[in-house]
Amino acid sequence: MAAGIPLNDEDRIPWLCALHDILRREESSRQDAVLACSALKKIYRHILVSGASAIGNTQSENPGENAALNILFVHLDGPTDLIARRLEKRRGHFMPLKLLQSQFDALEPPTAPENFITVSLEKSLPEIVLEIEKAIFSG
Repeated sequence: MAAGIPLNDEDRIPWLCALHDILRREESSRQDAVLACSALKKIYRHILVSGASAIGNTQSENPGENAALNILFVHLDGPTDLIARRLEKRRGHFMPLKLLQSQFDALEPPTAPENFITVSLEKSLPEIVLEIEKAIFSG
C-alpha cells in the first residue's frame, strides 16, 4: 500500500491468519483485546474469527482449537469525502489518499449473522468511542 498498490487477497490472508493467532492467544490467556484493521471483506472477518480453517484448506488435529472467537466488529461508516479529508491530514501514514477508492471498491459491509455494530464517522470522536464502549460492555 505504501507503494500505491492496493493489497489483494493473497497479500492479506497470511496477515489475517497471524492476527487470528494473536487473538486466539489472548483469548487462551483470558485477556481482552482490541484489534484495529481494515477487514473489508466478509472472508477477512471470517478468517479473524475462525483462522485458516475459514479458508477451507486446513483441519485442526486438536478438537476445540478452531472454535470461533467471539469478536465484535466495529464498522466505521462514513462518506468518501469525509474519509478523504481525514486521510489528507495524516502525516507519515502508509496509505496514500489515491488508494481510498480501492478500499471502498473492496468493501463488503458486515451483515447478519456477523457480530457487528456500525458507527457513523460523522459523529465526534468522543461519541464514537462511547458508542463502541456501550456495545462492548452491553454484549
